[in-house]
Amino acid sequence: METILFSACTKELLKGHFGLQQLWESPVLEQWFERAQSMELAEFEITHLQMLQETLNRRCDDWNESELNQYFIGPIVALINFNSAYFCVFAERAIEAEIGQYRLAGKPDLMIAKGESSPKIPYFCFSEYKKQIAPEGNPVYQALGEMLVARELNPHEHPIYGVGVTGKVWHFLVLHGQDYCVSKSFATDDEEIFEVVKMLKALKEILSEIAKLDA
Repeated sequence: METILFSACTKELLKGHFGLQQLWESPVLEQWFERAQSMELAEFEITHLQMLQETLNRRCDDWNESELNQYFIGPIVALINFNSAYFCVFAERAIEAEIGQYRLAGKPDLMIAKGESSPKIPYFCFSEYKKQIAPEGNPVYQALGEMLVARELNPHEHPIYGVGVTGKVWHFLVLHGQDYCVSKSFATDDEEIFEVVKMLKALKEILSEIAKLDA
């Protein structure tokens, strides 16, 4: 059986090997946006995000991927506190699944999954790539590959959520069955950073509802 790594995932590969189809509109993504609009940010969260953003704008061009994650992405994820009674945050943990005649495998930069010592049922996958010009890989399609494995590891048929980040730019992703949708870009070097965090806050609520099915 041929093994395909997440880092090799492209739009063409995901369609040709696994039959994924892109939608330009998605009720699942729209519901995510609508829930995010109802989220509120506390004053301390706004202050913290402004501090992170100032560092991002000064240092992002010089950071490597590890530094982008440690000094910007990680603190944002920690601000939401995704560790709960139902799921935990895992970084660079291996997951894989056999899908058709292929084994899809790799280590997501970050995922939210049911499990304590190791991820058992992933609900959300996050992939980031530091370079914004001519990157060697596309984090959106790498994240979709990870989300495809997450779909296979879930006992219930519900949407899988994800994020692909290239430098300062974030895209939110949903995968439901064979269909996926990619959001518009969100720039974290301007006011859209607050929309990004509201999307993550809404995600925590959504994943809590899903994870209760596996409790």
